[in-house]
Amino acid sequence: MNHPSPKSEWRLRLPQRLPQRALQALGRGRVNGRSGVNATVRLDRRTKTLTKRLRPGEVAVIDHVDLDRVSAEALVACKVGAVVNVAPSISGRYPNLGPQILVEAGIPLIDDVGPEIFARLTEGDLVGIQGETVFRGDEMIAKGTEHTPETLETAIADAKAGLSVQLKAFVVNTMEYINREGDLLIDGVGVPDIKTKMEDRHALIVVRGYHYREDIAALRPYLREYRPVLIGVDGGADALIEAGYRPDMIVGDMDSVSDDALTCGAELVVHAYHDGQAPGLKRLHDLGLEAVTFPATATSEDIAMLLADEKGATLIVAVGTHANMVEFLDKGRAGMASTFLTRLRVGSKLVDAKGVSRLYRSRISTWSLLFLVLSALIAIVVAVSVSPAGDVIAPALADRWHAFLFWLTGLFS
Repeated sequence: MNHPSPKSEWRLRLPQRLPQRALQALGRGRVNGRSGVNATVRLDRRTKTLTKRLRPGEVAVIDHVDLDRVSAEALVACKVGAVVNVAPSISGRYPNLGPQILVEAGIPLIDDVGPEIFARLTEGDLVGIQGETVFRGDEMIAKGTEHTPETLETAIADAKAGLSVQLKAFVVNTMEYINREGDLLIDGVGVPDIKTKMEDRHALIVVRGYHYREDIAALRPYLREYRPVLIGVDGGADALIEAGYRPDMIVGDMDSVSDDALTCGAELVVHAYHDGQAPGLKRLHDLGLEAVTFPATATSEDIAMLLADEKGATLIVAVGTHANMVEFLDKGRAGMASTFLTRLRVGSKLVDAKGVSRLYRSRISTWSLLFLVLSALIAIVVAVSVSPAGDVIAPALADRWHAFLFWLTGLFS
């Protein structure tokens, strides 16, 4: 008897077909007897900027080589009608997951249409997409390659074969980074003085990356008991606020964090270029906020880890950060050498959020808590039964008991 072979990690699943009514609600359906996408277009060369103003069903025009997983998930969350990419969504450097995520979600992906589309379209234009062609009315605006599960499966297989080249480039970039930032990595030279006290405390570093919402939710018992220093990396500060927490510190370029987060009272550390220039400072000064700068060629999440390590944090818990080579390359920076070396530097303290949520247990045992509750209950019953004022006290105690049960339930939610 033949058994089906297990699917590869990169195996594509065919997207489920949506009902025609649902497709029309997203700008898809039949127009003049032809199926396709007909919707308002939004254009931006930066995908993360575009997702802030995309509405469901609209067509997104981006310029994003090797579309990464986080950007693709953001586009899916916006319920975009279609994605048109000026650049190759998968160039073959490595098997990036972004295109696969879009196609599996049933979102048409037209690839490599060329940069002229930015000059030929204006934001707000009504466009139609038929197959691999973009129209405005009867005028053909651009033509590219329409991705399907089959084309992506072939492209991913080719990209996997080229990973050895990327690994060699990764090693070269790592050596260059050591020569350039060795003092920072080894001796902590250049780490700024900060007001937030981290010595002998845990630090939670949140990046708005992979599964950050689920990880923060899973860490609630840990956060309640240990009360770590909360560090948001750019948009990670908004992620903390959305989850009901106020960040103690915000680290980053300050380009993808909201004004509400910046003005929440957190200490601000601006990631500056190696020469000391910090474009993010202008925005803070316009808001009347003060900040310190941290010059480094590392990524913002890396300098947050280096800062926590240098200032004495005993444990660094990472949410949404990059943990393997494909995720390093997804970040789109030359080999992500800084991320690799930073993890070597802080490795003895660094723990992924998933590891903490799986291993963490409350220091109060269940049996001890039940024994305490039972003892208190017996004492209360005895006291009320022998007291002459028992009839008066009993209703008040009942109210207290219900409040206690509510608090007890909160410990396990």
